[in-house]
Amino acid sequence: MKSSEKAESRLEEVIDAVTESYGEGRSIDSLESPALPNQRLIVDSLWHLMHVVYMGFYSTRQLSSVNLRQSIGEHLYRAFETLSGQIARAVVYGRQKGGEPTAADLEWSEKTLVDVFGCIPDIRASLSLDVEAAFEGDPAAKSIEEIIFSYPAVHAVTVYRIAHEFYRGNVPLIPRIMTESAHGRTGIDIHPGATIGKRFFIDHGTGVVIGETTEIGDNVKIYQGVTLGALSLPRDAGGALIRESKRHPTLDDDVTIYAGATILGGDTVIGKGSTIGGNVWITESVPPGTRVTYSDNGCAQERRAVAEDEPSSVRVAPKATKRS
Repeated sequence: MKSSEKAESRLEEVIDAVTESYGEGRSIDSLESPALPNQRLIVDSLWHLMHVVYMGFYSTRQLSSVNLRQSIGEHLYRAFETLSGQIARAVVYGRQKGGEPTAADLEWSEKTLVDVFGCIPDIRASLSLDVEAAFEGDPAAKSIEEIIFSYPAVHAVTVYRIAHEFYRGNVPLIPRIMTESAHGRTGIDIHPGATIGKRFFIDHGTGVVIGETTEIGDNVKIYQGVTLGALSLPRDAGGALIRESKRHPTLDDDVTIYAGATILGGDTVIGKGSTIGGNVWITESVPPGTRVTYSDNGCAQERRAVAEDEPSSVRVAPKATKRS
């Protein structure tokens, strides 16, 4: 149905108003959009890398020892062709907010990308242990195939482990685009800068937040709604946030964190073998082998030690307010 002249006239006025708003210096303005990395292309390239990591699961054709190398090469070359240009764009935009990449920018991007691709065997080894941990830790799992195909946490951790190598290579912007694509798909927010050990398992997963400077040891299991976050950040003399610091907690080996727990602060360490109960709010370190639960009177916000049968057990007051 053809639009009326009155509607078209009004629409033209709206277009003029929106166009004029771009001259008002808003922080969301960017007239250098062709110089920005392309989100869709980056996510498409990420899927090529996931094909390589789980080739036998994602492939649409029969694989064998004869055509395996060719199939891997097809995906890696396609990812390389796209990501080398996108990384160069990110580097230039981070340096000068626009412009064309130089030959040196492209050379750095290609070298960095090959270095990241060189980590894929190690990424596959880590993910194999993660998937095994999920299978062993969830009695509802019927097979490894079920876990890889259907567990959102496996997708989120896979993307994190790939993006983490880009982060370690000092690639700007691209790692966050990758992990945020997984965040949107799974509801699990893992910053690519976090350090996560072997055999990591997130059960259920929705609402999990793992901050940039979080450090997680081996054999750690966490449940849905867990936040590993930062306390209020200090500011410098000019009022700007001090960002380059350890802001998020450390979980030592063999720790389990149950649903809804919030653990905050860069100085907070959860000791080896500890178990943190659901809905607990922690801003202080916990000794190794400790079990932390919450008291049921709900009358205090401060951390309260209560004697129990086991000397390594601690009870804390539940959160006084709902976490946003």
